[in-house]
Amino acid sequence: MKPLKILNIINTVHPETGGVLEWVLQYGLAAQAAGHDIHMASMDDPAAEFVAQFPLPIHALGSQAKMFWSSGLINFLKAHAAEYDAVIAHGLWRFSSYGTRLGLKGQKTPYFLYTHGMLDPWFNKAYPLKTVFKKLYYPFTEYPALRDARGVIFTCQEEQRLAATSFAPYKVNPMVLPLGIVSPPSNVDGQRDAFFAQYPELNGKRLLLFISRIHPKKGCDLLLDAFAKVADSNPELHLVMAGPDQTGWVVKLQEQAQALGIADRVTWTGMITGDVKWGAFRAAEAFVLPSHQENFGFVVVEAMACGTPVLISDKVNIHTEVTQAGAGLVETDDADGTLRLLTRWLALNGEERQTLGQNGLEGFQHRFEISQAAQNLMHAITASL
Repeated sequence: MKPLKILNIINTVHPETGGVLEWVLQYGLAAQAAGHDIHMASMDDPAAEFVAQFPLPIHALGSQAKMFWSSGLINFLKAHAAEYDAVIAHGLWRFSSYGTRLGLKGQKTPYFLYTHGMLDPWFNKAYPLKTVFKKLYYPFTEYPALRDARGVIFTCQEEQRLAATSFAPYKVNPMVLPLGIVSPPSNVDGQRDAFFAQYPELNGKRLLLFISRIHPKKGCDLLLDAFAKVADSNPELHLVMAGPDQTGWVVKLQEQAQALGIADRVTWTGMITGDVKWGAFRAAEAFVLPSHQENFGFVVVEAMACGTPVLISDKVNIHTEVTQAGAGLVETDDADGTLRLLTRWLALNGEERQTLGQNGLEGFQHRFEISQAAQNLMHAITASL
């Protein structure tokens, strides 16, 4: 395969935007290391400090506040598209998707479009007012961008299936390519020590770990209720709730834990990073995520990469891949399903739990390791040119 020159278009490269940006950055670095030339274009202010610090070549073309129009992007594509083998637009409902189509109209350079879960029908139910407006402009913006893309890339089969049920009209050339992450650092003992150095009171306990944003769609309330039902019969069990509180929900959840009589059995860490985060995965006997909606679930893959079994809902879109790998347990995203996750886990013996963790590690290495994921993407683009 000859090296490719790829332009990735994303609304912003601000580091606080999370999952999509992290994937684009990590795949870009992995593809660069494999000999490809990976560039970025964003709607950011070129004077922004985070733009100057971005580790890939980047063209900042304006202001990310311009959700619906950026002449800078269109003009850049018209002037420079021919320099690239392909363009990849990331996400929907911002000008970066529709603007890619406009800028490349009449040019030979093809574009591919990652939806990144943004056609999941869960959002239509959760945000009905926004959906009314989306339905008004979808036929004129997002639908033409989807229809005219050389390929619309989904991260798993479940995302592809759900996307087809969200908006009409709908016509795409689908491609399913899993995302990936960089393998965790290899200093396993040091990571575990870093976690227990920060939370020494947890050493020696059996830990169930939640790591994600503290947000209603993550099912945190369901997890507290389920944990309360198994806590008395498992006195050595402890729940770790790790992640940023983006909606101010933690206080209410802590009140819920107090009312359930488990406040002293739950540790709230806030956001953890680096060795402390990896140490949390290493220290936990299982990772739990009973989400109501999760397009890919990077934290699920991170747990697999650490050999930690995963207990997830069937609304985490890679639940089929988890089941196929034998990496954990899957149940419905309701109170009964979350309780079944915990009771099924607690009924397993040590050998069965170890097997789930080992299967998860092997599944990560086979399917979700970043170099493999980047290679799969480059091969798919080459085959479509």
